[in-house]
Amino acid sequence: MYDVNKIREDFPILKIKVNGKKLVYFDNAATTQKPIQVINKIKYYYENYNSNIHRGIYKIAETATEKYIESKTKFAKFINAGSIEEIVYMRNTTEAINFVALAFGNEVIKEGDHILISEAEHHSNLLPWLWLAKRKKAHLDYIKLNKEKTGLDIESFKAHLEKEPKITAVFHASNVLGSINDIKYITQLAHKKNSTVLIDGAQSIPNIKIDVKDIGCDFFAASAHKMMGPAGIGILFAKKSVLDNIKPLFGGGEMVKQVNKYSCTLNDLPWRFESGTQNIEGAIGLAGAIDYINKIGINNIRKHEQNLLKYAFDKLNDINNLEVFGGNDEKNKVGIISFAINKVHPHDIAYLFDKEGIAIRAGHHCAMPVVSELSKEHSISRMSFYLYNTIEEVDAAVDAINKIKNKFNIR
Repeated sequence: MYDVNKIREDFPILKIKVNGKKLVYFDNAATTQKPIQVINKIKYYYENYNSNIHRGIYKIAETATEKYIESKTKFAKFINAGSIEEIVYMRNTTEAINFVALAFGNEVIKEGDHILISEAEHHSNLLPWLWLAKRKKAHLDYIKLNKEKTGLDIESFKAHLEKEPKITAVFHASNVLGSINDIKYITQLAHKKNSTVLIDGAQSIPNIKIDVKDIGCDFFAASAHKMMGPAGIGILFAKKSVLDNIKPLFGGGEMVKQVNKYSCTLNDLPWRFESGTQNIEGAIGLAGAIDYINKIGINNIRKHEQNLLKYAFDKLNDINNLEVFGGNDEKNKVGIISFAINKVHPHDIAYLFDKEGIAIRAGHHCAMPVVSELSKEHSISRMSFYLYNTIEEVDAAVDAINKIKNKFNIR
């Protein structure tokens, strides 16, 4: 049985007050809060076996190395990768995508080639491809939104595939719309045109069971802090057959086996891509987050989010002069609700929510093209739920919306 109140006891920050009110944290799409189990794992590392990895032939260094590798093993299993050879640790999703654009894209993209993304991408999955296209004098094509603006237009996607893009890079779940792409279908169609596929999994990794073998994608990027792990560590899954043919971007540290004055021998996968001292505590914290998600059950987390979405949509549908973006089908959305109140700027909404102790996000959400298409303000408000949020907190958000409407005399 899913006991949200019991789960909440594991999160120290949920006990604090903001402006005299109990914190309601609805900015999970930006970053998630951390359970005490993850916090304690990082603390235990620093107190008991803090040392560098791969290098020391002494007990605590061996323990640190063992825990770092164990973290990769856990993540590989978490997404059903073939082995840890396919798991490279980066700083975040953004760095992972930039790495693919620089190390892979620079080699395969030639003048006149096509790169395919969508209009609803986070800047992290837009700017690296925009810059690559400019450098290489290639074409950057955009999959359009459907007429309802609830997701991608699959016919637009198919039409762009006829240009045989060398790379297709799309989100799994949108950080603005909340909509979920059928990435297995997208990958299958793209592969038929010999397009290499990258999936931005930042918003799906916390709440959707990922199976990269089933999806078939070539790259999958994610961040630990979106799934209750620490900031500063991201994950790039890459098929071994693809990764084998990519040259490292950075040199130094343990990414080589042997070096002389004029040549070097690269280390095995994945270590050749991790030069210098890595975010060891981040990897240990990520392992703790995976343990926590597995204990709760990712399908249970997904169901809880859907229940919150359904309840919230039922409440919001009754409010006049409120626009909800991305549709209200909880089965095809992660726990994200982007909205606008007529004649009230999103920044004012976020400020007044904060006065009620409710943390939401307002702005362009690092996705300016899609937000500008949705709103003449080029800015919208966003609530995002996770496993520790409650029905009562949704009620508090609805009350906050009604207070704002009354304050601005909106009927």
